[in-house]
Amino acid sequence: MDFSQTLRANRHRRHLSQLDLALRAGTTQRHLSFMESGRSRPGRTMVVRLGESMELPLRERNELLLAAGYAPVYPQTPLDDPSLEHVRTALGHILTGHLPYPAIVVDAGHELVLANDAFSLLTEGVAEHLLCPPVNVLRLSLHPEGLAARIVNLPQWAQHIFDRIPRGDLYDELSGYVPHVAPGPDHVGFAVPVRLRSARGELRLTTTITTFATATDVTVAELKLEAFLPADAATAALLAG
Repeated sequence: MDFSQTLRANRHRRHLSQLDLALRAGTTQRHLSFMESGRSRPGRTMVVRLGESMELPLRERNELLLAAGYAPVYPQTPLDDPSLEHVRTALGHILTGHLPYPAIVVDAGHELVLANDAFSLLTEGVAEHLLCPPVNVLRLSLHPEGLAARIVNLPQWAQHIFDRIPRGDLYDELSGYVPHVAPGPDHVGFAVPVRLRSARGELRLTTTITTFATATDVTVAELKLEAFLPADAATAALLAG
C-alpha cells in the first residue's frame, strides 16, 4: 500500500478518528485528511509523529516511513551483535533470578531465544524435532508430541493462546491440533492457568509477559520475556523441591 492507504489502515485498526489522531500528532484534521487522500506529502518528522501517536510497533513505524518514501529510523540489530551485549546480559540475569520457576524469551515470531534451566520441567518427554532450533513455543505447547499430551486443561489453555495471536498460517496450524471449544461464561482469557502433568506432580502455572517498552531497536522491542509463576502453594512447593 502507498502511504495514504497505510496511514488510513493503521488509524482504522486503532479505532481512532481523524480528529483524535490529528490532536495526538499535533496537526489539524484538515492536514491529516489531505495526507490520507494523497493530496499532501508529509515530512519525515510528521511521519515519525504519526507512528508514535498511533503507538505502532517499531517495525510498523519503519514500514510507514518507507511507504512515505523515507529511510527507516529504527535499527534492527541481530541479538548476537556486540552492541546488544547489555541486553543479553540483562535478560540472562532476569532468567536466572526467576529460578526455580521457568522463564523464557521469545521473538516476534514466538521463536525461543533464551530460557532458564527450569524450562526443562516444561519440556519433559517432548519430541526432539520440536526442540530443534528454531523452536516455536506455541507449536511446542499445542503439538500432540509437545506439551499438549501433558496439559490437563488443554482446550482452555489453547483458547488462551488463540486469543493472543492473529489469524494466519500459524493460527491455522495450531487450531488443527486442538478441537475448537467455544469460550464458556467463565472464560477470562489472560487469567487462565496451565495445568501441566510433570514428574514432580501436577503443576498449576500462570504467566506474566514483559517487554522492552522504551526500546528503540526493532529486535529488542519485539522480544517478550514470559515468566511462569506458581498458581498455588502446592505448585510452589513442587518447583522449589
